[in-house]
Amino acid sequence: MPSVCFYFQVHQPFRVKPYSIFEIGEDREYFADRSHLNLNNRKIMRKVADKCYLPTNAVMLALLERHPEFRISYSISGTALDQFEEFVPEVLESFRRLVGTGRVELLAETSHHSLAAVFSPEEFRTQVSNHVARLGRLFGVRPTVFRNTELIYDDRIAGLVEDMGFSGILAEGADHILGWRSPAFAYRPRGRKRISLLLKNYRLSDDIAFRFSNRDWSEWPLTAPKFGRWVDAVNGNGNLVNLFMDYETFGEHQWRDTGIFDFLSHLPEEILKHPDNDFVTVSEAIRRYEPVAELEVPQTISWADIERDLSAWRSNPLQEASLKALYALERDVKSSGDDRALEDWRKLTTSDHFYYMCTKWFSDGDVHKYFNPYDSPYDAFVTYMNVIHDLTLRIKSRTNYVHA
Repeated sequence: MPSVCFYFQVHQPFRVKPYSIFEIGEDREYFADRSHLNLNNRKIMRKVADKCYLPTNAVMLALLERHPEFRISYSISGTALDQFEEFVPEVLESFRRLVGTGRVELLAETSHHSLAAVFSPEEFRTQVSNHVARLGRLFGVRPTVFRNTELIYDDRIAGLVEDMGFSGILAEGADHILGWRSPAFAYRPRGRKRISLLLKNYRLSDDIAFRFSNRDWSEWPLTAPKFGRWVDAVNGNGNLVNLFMDYETFGEHQWRDTGIFDFLSHLPEEILKHPDNDFVTVSEAIRRYEPVAELEVPQTISWADIERDLSAWRSNPLQEASLKALYALERDVKSSGDDRALEDWRKLTTSDHFYYMCTKWFSDGDVHKYFNPYDSPYDAFVTYMNVIHDLTLRIKSRTNYVHA
């Protein structure tokens, strides 16, 4: 019997405002909204809330009420939670209603949707702990499963996560990692004893997330009965259908007029028509299905772009220079005693800043332009480094003052 495991990433970054070289040393508000900026944080959050979060949460709540078997799992980044509280508190309340059903699970992640797992294990552990505490305060839950930023994963990261006490971790079901194996089973990370690994079924997930409205796709239009039959086909060939995707799939990436909400509204009913199908949260999947084998992932993978690696954030000198400058500040900003500067630094660790600097403008170009406030990767780099320069001056002046 295949158990369908729906997992959704909910994330919006704090985008850096236009910040020129002339503002260095003069302006310490790096993320504040400006009325002349078309793509500012408040406007984007309001737009996504109206197009995606609120209508999709309403559909999900109706599905939970209609189908007692239905289950959903989410990870909500700390930067998204900050903006829910500040800009759209009704979105936060709608997620609370979902969690209150008892059939919606929240996952842990880094508080600032960062690349800290790659660059700073110490900061990684701190951000994960901060995020877990935040979920406890806002939702009264303590997550037992972890998902890293953009499903960034390797054997080393699995060890860090197991050592923090989590029972499971999510990753991309990349072909070059799986080989002949299937993402329809739970696995054990190499050398680990207590943690399970769930892998995204990227073909079925991407049929919804990316191909749903593509009229050139041979399977268009995708209907709930058709997708239900594809899920049925896993019977006898696996335990899990892991449908992992951005929550913005609904209403934002796939607009309402594509029929995406109608598809979602009918999908559980079609899946449940087969008596052997059901739904599970990620922790339920881990408890129900024992790992079938160890899976070795020595090289870091992610769910980003066609390469499924770190190249979305680390493929050019702009990205490498900005990442180096950012993490070179870590020790000084933490020892400065300036809590506001530390929070600014953590907002600068958000992976989106480096994604905007990506120069892979070929098959992945449209993806990198999404929610991107910059005209070019170079503009993103210059703006970011201006802010890093100002933050460096702030820390130096603070350190000099303390030592004086």
